[in-house]
Formats: sequence, C-alpha cells, structure tokens
Amino acid sequence: MSEPAERAQKLDAVDELAGKRAEFVLDDVVYLDGNSLGALPAVVPGRVEDVVRRQWGELRIRSWEESGWWTAPERIGDRIAPLVGAAPGQIVVGDSTSVNVLKALVGAVRMAGEGRDELLVDATTFPTDGYIAESAARMTGCTLRPVAPADVPGALGDRTAAVLLNHVDYRTGRLHDLPGLTAAVRAAGAVAVWDLCHSAGALPVGLDEHGVDLAVGCTYKYLNGGPGSPAYLYVRREVQDRFDSPLPGWNSHAEPFGMRSAFEAAPGALRGRVGTPDILSMLALEAALEVWDGVSVEAVRAKSLALTDFFLECVAAYVPEGRVECVTPVAHGERGSQIALRCDDAGDVMKRLIERGVVGDFRAPDVLRFGFTPLYVGFADVERAARVLAQTLA
Repeated sequence: MSEPAERAQKLDAVDELAGKRAEFVLDDVVYLDGNSLGALPAVVPGRVEDVVRRQWGELRIRSWEESGWWTAPERIGDRIAPLVGAAPGQIVVGDSTSVNVLKALVGAVRMAGEGRDELLVDATTFPTDGYIAESAARMTGCTLRPVAPADVPGALGDRTAAVLLNHVDYRTGRLHDLPGLTAAVRAAGAVAVWDLCHSAGALPVGLDEHGVDLAVGCTYKYLNGGPGSPAYLYVRREVQDRFDSPLPGWNSHAEPFGMRSAFEAAPGALRGRVGTPDILSMLALEAALEVWDGVSVEAVRAKSLALTDFFLECVAAYVPEGRVECVTPVAHGERGSQIALRCDDAGDVMKRLIERGVVGDFRAPDVLRFGFTPLYVGFADVERAARVLAQTLA
C-alpha cells in the first residue's frame, strides 16, 4: 500500500463526518461533482412518494394547509438560514437562481436611490449572472461595468448602485473576500448582491454577521436538493421594507387571496415570492436538508480544507510533474470546496476518468473540476481519484 493510501485510511478513521455518508445513496464511484449536482439523500425518495401519493393523491387541495404547502417557501428558507449564517425570517425559497438574481439586482438598484446609475458585475461570473446583470441594467437605466472582484473597492463611486459578486468562482474555485468587499460596497453607499451557489453548504458565509443586504443561491449543489431544485433569496431584515421586487406576484401580495387589482407587498422576506411554488421539488429539498441535522458548517469547512489539501498532496505524489497545473488558490482563505486543474485535452481526460469510476467535470477550454462534498466524500475517495488521474494521464 502506498503512503498516500495509508494516510487516507488513518484520516478516514478519525473523520467525525464519516457517518453522514450512510445518509446518501452512493455506489463505488468516486463522486467529485457535487459542486454541479449533489448526491441523493436516502430520505428523499420516500418523502417524495408520500408527497405524491398521500398529500397530492389523497388530500389534494387540502394539502396547501394540512400538509404545509403554502408556508413551504419561508419554512424551508429558515432551514437554509443557519447554513449561510442568517437568522430566521430572511430567506424565501422558490424560482431559479437566475430569476432571483434579477429580483435582487433590480431591487438593489431601487434601494440605492436616485443619482446612482451604475451596476458593477463580477467580470469572471457564471455566464447567466452576466446575462441577467445586463438585462437588469437595461431595465433600470444603469450602465453595466464588469470588474474583477479584487478591483471592486477601487471601482466604487458615487454613481454605483449595486454590485453583483460570486462568493466562489465556479471555474477556478477561488473564494472571494465577502466580508471585505461587502464592507467596501456599503461604505460607498451601494448595495452588495452575493451569489452563493458554490459556497452555501461548503463553508461559512456569515450573511448577517457581515451585513450583506441581498444574496441568492441554488440548492442542488452542496445542499443536495436534486436537479432543478428551487433557489433562494436572502433579504436582510433591516432592508426588507425597502425591497421592491421587479416581479410582484400574487404570492408576494400582502393579501394573496384578496385578489385585489392593486399590488401591496407582503411584509418581510415574503415579498421575494412570486407565483405558486413548485411543491414537488420544494418538499424534496426540505427532506434533503435533514442530512444537516447535527452538523456544523465549521466542521464541514474543516473537512473540506483537509480533503482539498490531501487531494493536492496525492496529485503531487502520483501525477508526473508538468502534466497538470492547479488553478485553485492554495491559501485556505482563498479556496472554496473544489480543485480545478488545467490539463491538455481536459475534455477527453475527464471522459476517461468517468469511465474509470471517478466523476468530476470539464470546463472549456482546459480545466478539470473536482468538487469535494464533505458530507459524503472520504479521504480514500480522494486518494483513489488522484491515483486514477495519474493512471489516466499515463
């Protein structure tokens, strides 16, 4: 047995989160793509069957009240809240990340007030965020400026209305300075909007602690909510009465069943709702969140860093020098929960890795991405992934 394999056994033996693996449906594949789609929590199929057969099949319309369908968006939001450092009553679940980015950005510009007509967007952002930011700028009459996150403090000015940033870069896994950048944006009188898709469920976020006004995120990555599971919108309590969503719907009305022609926004985070929620996906997500019972985000972060450190050690031990280049920052304070390796013929390499039982993903033109979900990825998985990578490259 190699030295890395022996170390993996020892690390797995003292892993305090190792027992969580049994709460997921897994096979003998090394699954390192949870930063795209989380694994299936074992409790979900039975819960979904109950929702379909009993709640929908037998109770039917009664389930809006008797099964708690109507309050699901805010109830599930409160389940997500501790995972992103938020108190209850500030997160509403529903719609997609893209729709929530639009709500947050336009709402942020409206909160910023007159005289502010510039919108900054992370120049390295996931493409959809950029598309939405461009549309939001047109809708609000703002000028859109792409800026690298590190350059945001110097780009802020009296005209800046809102800034859209990613907590973790989807391609490289770089962790951006949420506390520092939020403070800079607020000091300039603008509103910070954070995309948490690649950080929620992988590391502490601290939305309340750091004074973030608005944030959005998906639930199908590290939160394991399932393909297309609903996203969420965070509206800090202190700005909720000023949040003016560009998508007012009957679900966000103060009297949703009043059927009034004039819109009056519901109190609190509820004004982030729009239309009828997707109950099947939403309740699958609620069941999936049960795997977080008794788990601290700090413990998850500690294991995440240990996993990614160990992966880099194994890659250095197994992969011939010069075959791959790590583009993820080595410093813990700058790293999310993934490792991105630049590699020639990366697309073909990833296909062969998957054929050999190691599942990551490929980002054009030359990046292999490996996501480490601490709730179900172990150190033996990490050692095997690096060993198979070396064999594949050979």
